[in-house]
Order: sequence, then C-alpha cells, then structure tokens
Amino acid sequence: MTMLNRGGINLYYEVHGSGPTLLLSHGFSATSAMWQGQIGALSRAHRLVLWDMRGHGQSDYPDDPAQYSEAATVADMAAILDAVEARTAIIGGLSLGGYMSLAFHKTHPERTEALLIIDTGPGFKKDAAREAWNQRSLGTAAKLEAEGLGTLRTASAERALSRHRDAQGLAHAARGMLTQRDAGVIESLPDIRVPALVLVGSNDMPFLAATDYMAGKIPHATKVVIEGAGHAANLDQPEAFNAAVTAFLATLGPTA
Repeated sequence: MTMLNRGGINLYYEVHGSGPTLLLSHGFSATSAMWQGQIGALSRAHRLVLWDMRGHGQSDYPDDPAQYSEAATVADMAAILDAVEARTAIIGGLSLGGYMSLAFHKTHPERTEALLIIDTGPGFKKDAAREAWNQRSLGTAAKLEAEGLGTLRTASAERALSRHRDAQGLAHAARGMLTQRDAGVIESLPDIRVPALVLVGSNDMPFLAATDYMAGKIPHATKVVIEGAGHAANLDQPEAFNAAVTAFLATLGPTA
C-alpha cells in the first residue's frame, strides 16, 4: 500500500507500468478500484497512476469538513504527481473525477498534457442551476449520514462496487467537493489548449448534453460515445472504452 501524507492526511495511490504519466481520478463515492479493468490496457504504454480521494476508499477520512474542497482535491492531485516525480501528466477522470481534472487544468495548465473527461459535467453558468445541483449534493450527504454506506448498493456500478470505511467522510466530500461554488470551471473550457477526449456512455442521459457542450467549447476536443454504456462507461463496456482511450492516447506526443 502506497500512501502520501498531505498535512497529516494520508492519500492512497498506486502506480502501474511505465511511460508518459496518466493520472486517473474516480467519481464521487467510488474508489480507484473502479479502474481495475483499465490497468492492463492503459499501463502498456503509460505509467498509470490511480488514487483514492480524501474521504474515499483507502485514503484518510478527516473529521474536519473544511478539509474537503475542490482546491484541496486539486492540490492532492498535484502532490501525487510530485510524489511520482511527474512534472506533467495526462489528467483524467469520471464524473467528479472528470470535473476535478478540468479544475486541475484550470489551476495547473502547465502541468496538463491532455485531458480525459469521462461521463462528466463541467459545472453551471447559471446560479439557479448550480444551486439545484448543490441541493441534490447536500441531500446525498444527509442520506449518507442517515442510512450509511448501504445507500450505495442501489447506486451506479462504480459506486455500488466501492469499499469505504465509513459514510461520514463521503458526506463531508459531498458537501465540500461535490458542491460547486462558482462558474470558474465551465468558463475555462474555451481556454483549454491541450488535446481532450470527451467520452460518455450512450445511456448516460444526464450527461449527454454536457458532453456535447464540452466538445463544442474545448478547442481540441474529440468526442466519443460508448454504445450500450451508462454512467460508468469503463465498467459497462470495458473493451470499447479501453479501445477508445488507447486510440486517443496514441495520438499524443511524448509526455513527462
């Protein structure tokens, strides 16, 4: 087990293969285990780095709600790259992990070689839409506190299969990381100058329009729809997902 200590908070990460670095982040209430079906394919030509966000999986679950935020998550990602001595990397993730990848690029464009944005939304320009999202996120937090981890059993595949130590960390993450404060990420899309793969499952109805929006706003975006897949496209159709991602990665030049 590899741990990185960040101000007293231990973050779990694992490294597979060698080559250009690819950092993949999981979705909310999932863990790095959701990428098990990608390790073989993506580590053949890349150094694949997987990790558990704070409050998830094998990482620590801080008691202080203030320890959970978009800024802290982006800083965690940068620290993991430092730990594996990667000045730059291909940055990607699913759902919340994809949103945090966009947030990472916004903060660290000089460290981002390319983006993999998977079954993800870029946030909201309108305050009312953001507030509606935040209210749902707060409801998720309250449900986790009231019902515990059992509430994940009926969630999408990447969440139902996840293993966590307690529900309180996830509730803190829902309030501090899943909620959004402003339109900074969505407004940054036209400024992205690196290649980006925007991928979505054909059955992931809540994210189809968001995928179209990002593909239209990101200057060098490639859009891929995985047929027969839902929100966890990599789990629903792993062969098609791996083929799409490896084909995109093959178009990139050498990275650090």
